[in-house]
Amino acid sequence: MATTELLLKNVRVVRPDAPEGAEPERLDIAVNDGTIVRLAPGLPDDDAATVVDGGGKLAFPGVVDAHQHWGIYNELAADTRSESRASAQGGVTTSLTYMRTGQYYLNKGGPYREFFPEVLSAASGNAYVDYAFHLAPMMAEHIEEIPYLVEEHGVTSFKIFMFYGSHGLHGRSTSQSEFLMTPPDERYDIAHFEFVMRGIQKAREQLSDYADHISLSLHCETAEIMTAYTKMVEKEGELTGLRAYSASRPPHSEGLAVTIASYLAHETGLPNINLLHLSSEKALSAALTMASAFPHIDFRREVTIGHLLADVDTAHGLGGKVNPPLRDREDVEALWRHVLAGEVDWVVSDHACCRDEMKFGADRDDVFLAKSGFGGAEYLLPGLVGEGVKRGLPLQQVARLTSWNPARRYGLLTKGTIAEGYDADIALVDPDVSWTVRAADSESTQEYTPFEGFPMTAKVTDTFVRGNHVYSGGKVLGDPVGKYLRRGR
Repeated sequence: MATTELLLKNVRVVRPDAPEGAEPERLDIAVNDGTIVRLAPGLPDDDAATVVDGGGKLAFPGVVDAHQHWGIYNELAADTRSESRASAQGGVTTSLTYMRTGQYYLNKGGPYREFFPEVLSAASGNAYVDYAFHLAPMMAEHIEEIPYLVEEHGVTSFKIFMFYGSHGLHGRSTSQSEFLMTPPDERYDIAHFEFVMRGIQKAREQLSDYADHISLSLHCETAEIMTAYTKMVEKEGELTGLRAYSASRPPHSEGLAVTIASYLAHETGLPNINLLHLSSEKALSAALTMASAFPHIDFRREVTIGHLLADVDTAHGLGGKVNPPLRDREDVEALWRHVLAGEVDWVVSDHACCRDEMKFGADRDDVFLAKSGFGGAEYLLPGLVGEGVKRGLPLQQVARLTSWNPARRYGLLTKGTIAEGYDADIALVDPDVSWTVRAADSESTQEYTPFEGFPMTAKVTDTFVRGNHVYSGGKVLGDPVGKYLRRGR
């Protein structure tokens, strides 16, 4: 009987903890029961049930994509199936996907005790990659449920959408309680954000075993600034398309929101704060200023692959509408400077599949009628490797940005590296292949991509989830093997 279930031979292992500039080691990887049991060169293959020759490709730790949105625009079970397939194409082996009550997603309100089991049921058995959920406390009752969610379901990460205070999801103001399906006598505002922070910190103090991995993430844009600028941009009528949308949600709106969120973290004593999808120099500068002002707060800074690859001029059409918006090329270059300086903690896709019929309004040229968000998990690792290598980004840093750092922050203690005792989550990358992004080649049900026609210089060839070969030869393999991940202990 074979003593090794899988032997992955002849790969160059990229370790997040390797010295900067060190060449990846050429090693074989032995896997049993979904776990890496041995790493060494020249392992014998006579006792392996399955042998895969990696052909000298780079072996990255499977991507922990810390920011996705399954089920936001499509039925959750179907979206879990299709978008986890797209994730596997991009080397993603763990998806952390945001979920909330209100319009979109399940389109219902109520307590998470009733809501979240429906989420888990819909996703179960449909994912090709492992997954977990971040939850957003939208009303006072949700704050009270935080300890229950941590202990009962292993949910350790929570979210605030700062701009929902008086601004709709797609760009025009709307009825807040109707949109969020919250009690009419409650407000989703700065005071609520404060109480969310106090509730999370209280849970950290009560549940000390989980405390290190309980954190709050914030979408930092300021509703009042965006509402005023949207009216101004539309009234002036001088800008169109993605440039108009960026102007309607200006970068200083991000910087102001970052500042407010950071002071609230200081005030409430909540140390674990994640600043999401920072899209501009002003947002990153504000985040770094706040880290200096409040050194006792452990801030983490997130950037998306979309904001690193595309700008308002190069993105393919209004399909590039997203919150916060794609920016000018100057902001793209600024983000890269911060990445290269080690001032960004992880890079994500913010994958939110929005099909053509949902994305575009009656006037396909009106950016303010289009829905916000697009998929992109397929391009996360190849895009970061390809563009990063050109800019001098070490491969070890790519592994930290896409796997190790988010796994540690979010309590995924068996994820994030290629080492004995860790899950056999592995993405093989060919760093010397040129190809062109085409939406038609994606496993996502989204029929377009803002990256259409973009040249790529690195490609994921194989993806393994706990030793299961889920993607190879341009095809997703087998049945869904993804598991829901309880976190924090």
